[in-house]
Amino acid sequence: MRAVEGLDVVSCRVPGKINLDLSVGPLREDGFHEVSTVYHAVGIYDQVTVQPANGWSVHVTGPYAAGVPTDDTNLALVAAKTLARRRPRGGPMVPLRIDIDKQIPVAGGMAGGSADAAACLIACREVWGMDHVENDLLEQIGAGLGSDIPFLMHGGTAIGSGRGERITPVLARGELHWVLWAGEGLGLSTPQVYAECDRLRAERAAKVPTPAPSEELMTALRRMDADAVAQHLKNDLQEAAISLQPLLSEVLAAGLELGARGGLVSGSGPTVAFLVASQAEAIDLSVGLAANGPTGDILRATGPVPGAQVVQNRVPPPSPPPPTVKAPRSGPIGRVPS
Repeated sequence: MRAVEGLDVVSCRVPGKINLDLSVGPLREDGFHEVSTVYHAVGIYDQVTVQPANGWSVHVTGPYAAGVPTDDTNLALVAAKTLARRRPRGGPMVPLRIDIDKQIPVAGGMAGGSADAAACLIACREVWGMDHVENDLLEQIGAGLGSDIPFLMHGGTAIGSGRGERITPVLARGELHWVLWAGEGLGLSTPQVYAECDRLRAERAAKVPTPAPSEELMTALRRMDADAVAQHLKNDLQEAAISLQPLLSEVLAAGLELGARGGLVSGSGPTVAFLVASQAEAIDLSVGLAANGPTGDILRATGPVPGAQVVQNRVPPPSPPPPTVKAPRSGPIGRVPS
């Protein structure tokens, strides 16, 4: 589709996330669960590029492209259209072509769809010249579309409360090293995993406490002590994810046996995140999982990393002015001899 001449092409890079601590409270009246989570952005990135066009479209490339919709259900497209409708002041918004380079596993508990929506909102603000739009509005729009979107605009490490959309940064210095296992064809939908969590709790008549972040984990993160962080990794959805995909139990056991300091299912899964103490340990664990663990994609990453950031903002050069012809000094001024 032909781009509209003379307007920006903007690319925004955005990380995936894992949940170091995910505490799930009781079901609320609005159909959501109250949660407390510790988000952690890791260096596996999607890149979203937007440019004005003659009509709306989404195009996806990359190793996980097959799992991403390109119709009106695509979350990045929904985010762009929502911003266009809710812009604070006038002026028509031209349609966009949205290109997504998909490197974050799809339906893996790493918020890949939410990441693309976060990147798209920031890129749209640039390409539409909406400098007056504050981050608060983008986060408000994002929170209405997905609980993880506000965090992915910020990145780093942060506590998420409410549905996960209320963000409080966590003081964390240094970095953690991760090995991620992503199973092919094991996609678990978030509603499905939450429903299974509710079913298992009801089966046991379990009392569900008010969710709160772990003070021990907060202390470990301030020091970025891998062993201390590993001891306090927690995910209330892990049992439900394993109930629906028992292979995840084998993956966790394999990684821990091969030397990981700790491991957990990320979010609603099925990606499994293993914490190690160094890049060398990450390489060793990656090789061991590839050789001896259940079949899956093995990825290495560090965290925390920043949230969605513009990496390219290109304005096509203006058309050159028409050439001028200077009259010869001997001729009349303003006339060109034929």
